[in-house]
Amino acid sequence: MINVVFVCLGNICRSPMAEAVMRHKVIQGGFADQIRVDSAGTGNWHVGKPPHEGTRKLLDSVQISYANMTARQFASEDFTQFDYIICMDNSNADNVRSLPGGEEAEILKFMDLLPNEKLREVPDPYYTGNFEEVYELVNAGCDVLLNSIIEEHSL
Repeated sequence: MINVVFVCLGNICRSPMAEAVMRHKVIQGGFADQIRVDSAGTGNWHVGKPPHEGTRKLLDSVQISYANMTARQFASEDFTQFDYIICMDNSNADNVRSLPGGEEAEILKFMDLLPNEKLREVPDPYYTGNFEEVYELVNAGCDVLLNSIIEEHSL
């Protein structure tokens, strides 16, 4: 099983959107028995809560399920559980690296999947309100990520 986790600050906007989109692509591609997708936040403010209303509305509009998704906090144990740790911005990456075990972990930045984009971080729609922009980035980046995983693991 290949394990992917997306990480943002509170785990209610960006990372659950990426989790839902990636899960959808994994299921559509027939890889659900080979790729597991999760998300987490570096903060603990929203633990146990569902995705943000803006994320839910956006996912509903494109018919992507977020069923049973609740926020959780990234923990040091995640370093041994996940093959791909993908942070939505530099601050999240720094916070993950600062955890015990983080200095050795391979941590990817989401926007590195989209090198032709001007943005180098996924904007936080909790502050910007622009869930559409985040969805466009997440959708494109998840395509790149899935194709990369398929190629790297010969799926």
